[in-house]
Formats: sequence, C-alpha cells, structure tokens
Amino acid sequence: MNFLHMTENNFSLKKIEISVSEAEKRTGRNAMNMQETYTAYLIETRSVEHSDGQSVLTDSLWRRYSEFELLRNYLLVYYPHIVVPPLPEKRAEFVWHKLSADNMDPDFVERRRIGLENFLLRVASHPILCRDKIFYLFLTQEGNWKETVNETGFQLKADSRLKALNATFRVKNPDKRFIELKHYSDELQSVISHLLRVRARVADRLYGVYKVHGNYGRVFSEWSAIEKEMGDGLQSAGHHMDVYAASIDDILEDEEHYADQLKEYLFYAEALRAVCRKHELTQYDLETAAQDLAAKKQQCEELATGTVRTFSLKGMTTKLFGQETPEQREARIKMLEEQIKEGEQQLKSKNLEGREFVKNAWADIERFKEQKNHDLKEALISYAVMQISMCKKGIQVWTNAKECFSKM
Repeated sequence: MNFLHMTENNFSLKKIEISVSEAEKRTGRNAMNMQETYTAYLIETRSVEHSDGQSVLTDSLWRRYSEFELLRNYLLVYYPHIVVPPLPEKRAEFVWHKLSADNMDPDFVERRRIGLENFLLRVASHPILCRDKIFYLFLTQEGNWKETVNETGFQLKADSRLKALNATFRVKNPDKRFIELKHYSDELQSVISHLLRVRARVADRLYGVYKVHGNYGRVFSEWSAIEKEMGDGLQSAGHHMDVYAASIDDILEDEEHYADQLKEYLFYAEALRAVCRKHELTQYDLETAAQDLAAKKQQCEELATGTVRTFSLKGMTTKLFGQETPEQREARIKMLEEQIKEGEQQLKSKNLEGREFVKNAWADIERFKEQKNHDLKEALISYAVMQISMCKKGIQVWTNAKECFSKM
C-alpha cells in the first residue's frame, strides 16, 4: 500500500509501500536469560517516489510481536486523542473447536502476519500517525530501535490505571458525548463478541455436516464394490460426496480471515475506551485546578476581610495561639495572590487543552466511524457471498449425486 510519510532527515513527504511478507520461528534468550521460542516477522518497505528520481531498493528488517506492542503503547501515550489501530490477538480466541488455538500453529501465525501488516497499513494511512518519527524508525531502523523509543520517556507520560479509575468516578461534569461513546464501544464489543461466538458454533455444526458427506462417500464407495449394475453410479456419487467433504477445511480457514476482520473491531472498542479515559483524566485535572483556585481565592478573601466562612485547621490554630501580625498576614495574602495568578493561568491553559483534546478526538472518532462502517459492511457482504457460494456448491453436489442415482 502507498502512503505519505515523513523521512527521518528532512521530513519531506514521500510514498512508501509496506508489507509483512513472512514469519519465522526462532529461538533465543529473553531478558531473564532463559531460552524461549518466538515468531519474528519480516517487514519490507519500498519507496515508490524518490526525490532524485532514482529507483530505491526494498528495505527489510525483522520485528517480534513485542516490538509491535511497544510501538502501539508509544502511540497510545503520545496520541491520546486518536483511536489507535489495534494489534491482532496474541492468542486465538473465538475459534471453532477443530482449529488450533496454539500461537505457534502455522495457520494462526499466518493470520497474525496478515493482522500485523494490516496494523502497519492502518497507522500508515492515518493522517497524523503516519508522520511520527518513531513509526518511521520502526520500519527502517533495525538496531537500537527499542532504546530510541525508551529515550522518548513515553512510559513516564503514561497514565496509571488507578489514576484513570479515580478520574472516572470523581469527574463532576462529564461530557455527555464521551459517555455515549463509552456506551457505544461497550455495545460494539458486546455485539461483535456475540457474533463471533455464534460463528464459531455455526462453524462446528458446518464441519459436522460436511463430515457426514464424507461418511456418505465412504458408504457409497464400499457399496459400489458389491454391486454390479449400480456400481458405477454409486462410485460416482461417492466421489462427489468425498470432494465436497474435503473442501470444508479450506472453507473454514477462509472463514477465520473474516472472523479476524471482526476481531479487529472487537479490539477497536478498547481503543475507543482509551480515548474516553484520557478525556476523563483531562476533565478531572481541569476540575481539580478550578477547585484549587476557588479555595485559594476564598482563603485570600478571608485573610483580607478577617472573616472565616469555613472551618479550617489554620483558623483553630489562630484561636488557640493568637492572631498573626499584620506583616505576616500581608505576606500570606501576597503569596496567595501570586498562587491565584498562577492558578488562573494554569486553569486557562487546561481549558484550552481540554477544548483542543475534544476537537481533535471527535474529528478522529468521526474518521474511525466512517472507516468502521465501510470495513464491516464490506466484510459482512463478502462473508454472505461466500456462504451463498458454499450453498450453491452443496446444491450442485446433490444435483450431481441425483443424476448418478437416476442412472442406476
């Protein structure tokens, strides 16, 4: 796929093609110096247009799944207002029982390779994420890339789960649009989860139906061996049944690719909630700053007028040990006035930050919804077409078998 991207050196726009062309099982040692088996994926990039008009050779490098995770975690922190594309599942979920859930299974690794390529293409086609330097280095810099990511200090900027949970319950004036978005993401996840579970059950039943045809094929073939006049007809009918039964494995493997398209949006639901959580944190910081400013203004007013409207430990201390001198009070008032001025600037800054976040987040959410509607519509139509084709083949098998029987 082609996309516009900034180069590391001069940040001039150019078009690049990206693919995750193959997967390879490897053995190495982890951070604990213990031997482990993992899968590495070959990323190939090729410039479509070059500034001097010369052709550019394809660049390639290997990445582990954990490096894809590191890239996405970085993007989540640095672009909190963006619905960051999800990675494919680390281990297979919602699979029909005949399919292996082992993350080293070749079929699963192949589907994950496709998913990782899709993730890179999603990031590459995003108008903002595609310009990120760390993303560019992920595609082009094999050595020391992890160190470069860690040097950004993104882990220090990451919000803790406890802080996010605290903000969720303590925000006094939540934005209704983000409350609705959270409900939308929950519903999206629930509907797709249900759809995937139903599909897995249907796949199991379908597998059983096709294998029954395999039994028919065996019975007809054995029967044909003891019949003289009907032998040819039975053998032909058995052959049709065998071919039909053998096709189920490829059909259900194709179905898994459609399931993976649904799973992508299952995981997108969490990406939507991440944007909601960040908005709650932004709103909570804004409300906390407003409360602190109001408290300082009240304290300054009480000092200036000599009246205390609310109970405070400071007021009790004054009553017990005597009033402070006018000079001390003036110094405190001056200090509070400076803090109030800083607080007003901080509140203004947080207000601007909050409005900017909402504006940018909502623009990206609208972009995401348009993408989701297009992708899911296309995937479900393709799935329906595949089911229709499969039913037509079933009808044809029984039509052929009927002709064989009629000739007996």
